[in-house]
Amino acid sequence: MDARLLFERRFGGLPAAVAASPGRVNLIGEHTDYNGGLVLPVAIPQRLEVAVRFRADERVLGASRAAGGAEARVGDAARGDWLDYARGVAGELRAAGRIPGRGFELAVVSGVPEGAGLSSSAALEVAAALALLGAAGSPAADGERPWLAALCRRAETRFVGVPCGPMDPFAVLHARPGCAVRLDCASLEWQPVPLPDELELLIFDTGVVHALREGGYAERLSECQRALERLRPALGRPLANLAAVGERELYAVRPALDDRVWRRARHVVRENARVDAFVRALRDGDAAAAGRLMYASHLSLRDDYEVTCAESDALVELSRGIPGVVGARMTGAGWGGSTIHWVERARSGEAARRLKDAFAERFGREPRWWLARAADAARLSDPG
Repeated sequence: MDARLLFERRFGGLPAAVAASPGRVNLIGEHTDYNGGLVLPVAIPQRLEVAVRFRADERVLGASRAAGGAEARVGDAARGDWLDYARGVAGELRAAGRIPGRGFELAVVSGVPEGAGLSSSAALEVAAALALLGAAGSPAADGERPWLAALCRRAETRFVGVPCGPMDPFAVLHARPGCAVRLDCASLEWQPVPLPDELELLIFDTGVVHALREGGYAERLSECQRALERLRPALGRPLANLAAVGERELYAVRPALDDRVWRRARHVVRENARVDAFVRALRDGDAAAAGRLMYASHLSLRDDYEVTCAESDALVELSRGIPGVVGARMTGAGWGGSTIHWVERARSGEAARRLKDAFAERFGREPRWWLARAADAARLSDPG
């Protein structure tokens, strides 16, 4: 992977700055981020690299090894292509006075699979932001990482049009090797959570691609908002977000919600509690308990939140009978994407083979899969 080489071939000369960002998986805490809840993401070794150089005019030129070329001008509306993510970030940085109001050239080489629920979009946004700041001679300080995560989220929600939560950019900007990131998405307080050395992650791609611009994600967000609006008068207090509701409170006012909205709310409330239960299990050295919580999370996403697919359900169920697999669940927004399987390191290769073969027998195709351990955060690798 070398964005510098692609940049030289496409645009001639050297880039002014190069940055790289990891993808991420989420151990537990799914669809809680935009509800003000807790999440526990992990950066993965697969990384995306961006090389950037400013232009003298207002043209924005993009080159991607996977997606090809794209072009726009400063001030153009979103066009629905991959370059929107970098252009949205550039617009936010321009409004903050951190980069010049000119166009730029940008080359992208990615090892983070697209459409697999591994947050390739956040990796692109964060790497582009770090590289643009570096090219402008104003690199982001470590203390600015929370600000930069919020900026990338604004770019995706306002410019690209995906109503995402804060988890993905925050995770790839704050990750540490060997640790998950426990993030409170309401307060943005976070802490690293060490993971046991004897376990590692198997990531399996279902092969089912879901575009978040489609209606499912926005529909869930709307359903959660309706639940919150009905729970406030029912509970008689000003709830800041859905994750602030306790499970006993939710059951006490069940008649206030129709069945679908009730099940969405129940998933958020229970999933939020599962995150800290998972962290406690890690601290107690009880991997089996953490694995059971992963399976419970997947069932809740399947039955209450209805965001799984046949392939992700099969991968999780098939993993239950494979020696060495501690727990499994879908990761990401759902409707496709990937599953994660927490596996004893000594048995990971055999577990991957058995899961691959079982999936191929059921669906007639072999899935892509990767082994992963918790990796480092996004970095400006060459400030120019």
